[in-house]
Amino acid sequence: MNNMKILTHTDLHMHSTFSDGTDQPKEIIRKLQEREITTFALTDHDTMAGCDEMEKAVPEGMTFFRGIEFSCRSEAGKCHILGYAYDPASKAMHAAISEGERLRDKKFYERLDHLKAQHNIVFNSEEMGWLLSRTSVGKPHIASLLIKRGLAASVQDAINSYIDDHGQKSSNTRIPASMAVDAILSAGGIPVWAHPLGGEGEKHLTPDEFERQLETLLSYGIQGLECWYSRYTEAEIRGLMDKAEKHGLLISGGSDYHGLSKPTIYPGLLNCENVTVPEESLTILLRLRATL
Repeated sequence: MNNMKILTHTDLHMHSTFSDGTDQPKEIIRKLQEREITTFALTDHDTMAGCDEMEKAVPEGMTFFRGIEFSCRSEAGKCHILGYAYDPASKAMHAAISEGERLRDKKFYERLDHLKAQHNIVFNSEEMGWLLSRTSVGKPHIASLLIKRGLAASVQDAINSYIDDHGQKSSNTRIPASMAVDAILSAGGIPVWAHPLGGEGEKHLTPDEFERQLETLLSYGIQGLECWYSRYTEAEIRGLMDKAEKHGLLISGGSDYHGLSKPTIYPGLLNCENVTVPEESLTILLRLRATL
């Protein structure tokens, strides 16, 4: 840690145990302090519960912004929408979260049915209790239990071998992207297109796919692009920043830290080439700081 290169003092995309991360909010804060990150957001999937906990733990000298990441679908395809500095009491936000929970619960039980039918795997009462206690249960949680049983070596191995095998297709868990953007805007927040070229483990969008999705999200009222991202090259980041400037969009950045479920991503990793991130390039910070 003493020889660590500090790439940035800001990370606006991280996940805790309140969704599919492996660190409690207090543990995330400790790791941020180790890496001299002083400005951050927690963006758990489809829940505000982690932010409620995080707010209680933020020490003096650190700046915390509420965040969320909605799993979405638009007419142009799948996407993720980040929301920042929203009003947690907003009825529109709660409605969007509730719809995501409904869809996710349906898919969760479909996955359990698949494990039983294809692999004769049935979770016991203790395992089910743990799964149902998760705020935002998903594939990584199921995968962690398969790892504990010795059936897989990693989260991705468990997903590939047991959850997404046999061409498994279950029902949609993604809310309309228009609903997510509308909810964030209604709550006074800032909607941002997360990892717009594609996230961790995903195939990058083609230029045509990117343009179709961008035009669609612009029509919904998106206000920012997550240009700085842990899996993007400097050239890709510069290209995204040019797009943001062209369309008058805010520039955001985040690692997509999940803890042990994505072990090669750490807080503050905002590109894959060890490039130092100039804070002034994160134009979203001006808007965020104005909300304090």
